[in-house]
Amino acid sequence: MPSPMTMTEKILARASGKGHVEPGENVWATVDVLMTHDVCGPGTIGVFQKNFGGPTAKVWDKEKVVIIPDHYIFTKDAMANRNVDVLREFAKQQDLPYYYDVGTDRYKGVCHIALPEEGHTRPGEVLLGTDSHTCTAGAFGEFATGIGNTDAGFVMGTGKLWMKTPPTMRFVFHGNLPPYLMAKDLILAVIGDIGVDGATYRAMEFDGDGVTALNIEERMTLCNMAIEAGGKNGIIPPDQVTFDYVNKRDLRKKPYTAVYSDPGARFITERVYDVTKMEPTVAKPHSPDNKATVSQVKGTRLDRAYIGSCTGGKLTDFKAAAAILNGKSVKIDTFVVPATTEVDRGLDTEMIGGKSLRNIFLAAGAKIGDASCAACLGGPADTFGRLNTPISCISTTNRNFPGRMGHKEAKVFLASPLTVAASALAGTIADCRDLLV
Repeated sequence: MPSPMTMTEKILARASGKGHVEPGENVWATVDVLMTHDVCGPGTIGVFQKNFGGPTAKVWDKEKVVIIPDHYIFTKDAMANRNVDVLREFAKQQDLPYYYDVGTDRYKGVCHIALPEEGHTRPGEVLLGTDSHTCTAGAFGEFATGIGNTDAGFVMGTGKLWMKTPPTMRFVFHGNLPPYLMAKDLILAVIGDIGVDGATYRAMEFDGDGVTALNIEERMTLCNMAIEAGGKNGIIPPDQVTFDYVNKRDLRKKPYTAVYSDPGARFITERVYDVTKMEPTVAKPHSPDNKATVSQVKGTRLDRAYIGSCTGGKLTDFKAAAAILNGKSVKIDTFVVPATTEVDRGLDTEMIGGKSLRNIFLAAGAKIGDASCAACLGGPADTFGRLNTPISCISTTNRNFPGRMGHKEAKVFLASPLTVAASALAGTIADCRDLLV
């Protein structure tokens, strides 16, 4: 009798036409969705055309290729603009239905949030993308991981990829999440515990009543930063919260099959957390595993606050930050960047005490940018919010390596939207518990 399988193993078994796979087993996996964007798309297209017939080559299935410009788009940089031109030309030549072009009403913003919004994430599927944070979509109970341009070019031509089945680490969160904690605190605690290489080429499965109580956006934050621990993918068992979101968004009504880890499935490690005993957490420069509780670094001087990205630019993130900033004024430059155009619209429709989130941010003195990755990956010098000088910034983004948000000598502290907002008011790292009633 075959041994029990984890969620990740089950998905890769289905995708490879096998009844059973073991950790470490190599499989030819059939890909359900391939995503690329303006940074890696031109390279992927080049690999594809070089190996599959030149400029006239056709993608394996145009319904399964999604292209989303999002990184370096609101800039005057000629090379960055050329990248978008390459995507635009390719999408037109291939007649791709899922190209979300900047400058049109189809434009979305950050790919990892746009994918679920547009119905491209479904339980049990395989989603590959030319971006390491593709693992965000594991929040929907699917195998989602980042790949390089060469692999993506091969997938673009064949719809398959040779992959090694990862073993799974399990992280269980119990308890009712206190109002001063967010998913960002949970994942920073995990990364701090296991290190940035602690899950290298392993699946990270998140479970427990502390996870099922999270909304879908917070689950996305958990899975998003699996890669910051070296993880191959992050994944959460789907439930009614998942199904409600997916069924509402998937206008094509493509059938899917949810999978769950079998009883007795083998996890190489299991860590259990009581969320009621956890504290607001930050990652100090220059690594996501350089963990400290807010109380340990409280009072650290800051020059800038940044609220945005696939990790911290969702509506849930902005509602949390606005609740802190409401009726107050920031003491340092504060940049707010919605992940997508849908989130951007939500800044006007979501209210706190009769005031829109946008009005709360503007009244507090924050600057609001266009939906995009903006300064999360640095980008050209004219990128909104970029750290162009060696300043200190507290940010809801996902990485704080030297140069990640711009200047190589800038210091970036990673934190939740609650902590970033509280710190923007103080001008130093602050504890949101002091402001929450």
